[in-house]
Amino acid sequence: MPQMSPMNWLMLFTFFSTLLIIYNIMNYYSPYNKFTYKMTSKLPSKYIFWKW
Repeated sequence: MPQMSPMNWLMLFTFFSTLLIIYNIMNYYSPYNKFTYKMTSKLPSKYIFWKW
């Protein structure tokens, strides 16, 4: 496994964070995910975010 520079880690982290945020937004607004929304809406959103 090659050594990664901090810049690469930062870019990787930013990339995955962006993906995660986009995924969460799409799930939130998706009409097909009402069941999932009902299951997760009982918990605070901060808890869900940090759990991911």
